[in-house]
Amino acid sequence: MKSPSATLLAEVRTFRQNYPEVRYVDLIALDIPGHFYGKRYPVDMLEKVAAGSPLKLPQNAVLLGAQGGLFKIGDYCFNDGDPDANRRLVPGTLKPVSWESQPLGQMLITSDGTEAPIEFEPREVLTKVVERLHHKGIHPVVAFELEFYLFDKKLDDGLPQFARDPLSDDADDQPNLHIERLSRFSDVLDDMAQTAKAQGIDITVITAEIGPGQFEINFCHCDDGLRAADWAALFCRSTRGVALKHGYRASFMAKPYLQFPGSGMHVHVSLYDGAGNNVLAAHQQQPLRHAVAGCLALLPHCMPIFSPNHNAFRRLGGTVNAATRASWGFEDRDACVRIPESDPRNLRIEHRLASADANPYLVLAAILAGLEHGLETRQEPIAPLNEDRSSGTDFPVDMLDAVRAMQHQSVVRDKLGAEFVDVYCENKRQDHLAFQQEISAREYRWFL
Repeated sequence: MKSPSATLLAEVRTFRQNYPEVRYVDLIALDIPGHFYGKRYPVDMLEKVAAGSPLKLPQNAVLLGAQGGLFKIGDYCFNDGDPDANRRLVPGTLKPVSWESQPLGQMLITSDGTEAPIEFEPREVLTKVVERLHHKGIHPVVAFELEFYLFDKKLDDGLPQFARDPLSDDADDQPNLHIERLSRFSDVLDDMAQTAKAQGIDITVITAEIGPGQFEINFCHCDDGLRAADWAALFCRSTRGVALKHGYRASFMAKPYLQFPGSGMHVHVSLYDGAGNNVLAAHQQQPLRHAVAGCLALLPHCMPIFSPNHNAFRRLGGTVNAATRASWGFEDRDACVRIPESDPRNLRIEHRLASADANPYLVLAAILAGLEHGLETRQEPIAPLNEDRSSGTDFPVDMLDAVRAMQHQSVVRDKLGAEFVDVYCENKRQDHLAFQQEISAREYRWFL
């Protein structure tokens, strides 16, 4: 077998042969709010990194707020000297970038797998959860579904405008599920799909959703949870880039219009043992019920992950299929945890609560932690919505309440890491308070 450095070096050299016009490669990683940060490397220097030269970036880049600012979180950022931390290249992620004006490449980097991983880096948090499940003989298979809106490239006084129908040049302002919308916007949607595939992302179904200019793209089921989350993160980046190239804005904002459905991140998860048997389907599906109970038990304490900003909480209890309580059901899209109809081999849960702009690494880590907790405690879930439409337990619908519910919950701290939970909760608290430090035009209209 090749050593990791030999494999990476071969990947870089093959890339250079296939794309000789590329002179720079963006080395990127996802921070806590779900934005990419990184460095643009000359491709010849990338060969040196692949061969084993150190790759260091500031540790605290992971802690950036939604607007890129740094918050004082314990001793981080202002009392720690802003140290560098090692990163490594993620094999198999060096791909061309087609949406920029100049030839570029991009490649994921991470601290997981280094000598001193950053405990609060999102990919490292997910890595720990996946590795713990593997040690228990449990192997997740994961598929993400992401909804997003297309807007006109130009904003109107800072507000989004409906995407222009390329056939009529009229605003695409009619909410519908019509297949014709896929035809009308086929140029940009096809480019998004082909670009995603060029990034190594296995996508399947494209759907015109209910909101005006709203679409959903599904990903294939993947037996590597980290790679599945990588796909979701990279898809958001490439989709925004392709949209701009075609004269649109693509946004994964949770609730861009109050009167239309929000955009969600739906995650399908099934669990298999080492022999390939579906763990959830064993013993008349009793493990499925336990897993559902665990998900519902932790859900109210993971709301800052599923709804990571002020706008995401607006989506809850919205016009279509957005739950207001922690609930579950068979073939029921009003439930947070839906059990799609399937044969025993493919039995799975569909977690539907997270907003489309949530961090995919953390969303998946929280879901897997809930499944693990349920399999450990073997509790029975509450009644499904199919039996009782009022079934469900409350969860916080405000960021500060959600942070309080998350920070001191012992199971969440144990499953996701106490250091991560403290850092994440303070980051969300500070982001929320910073968001409040502006007087809106509505306040002047109401109270001046």
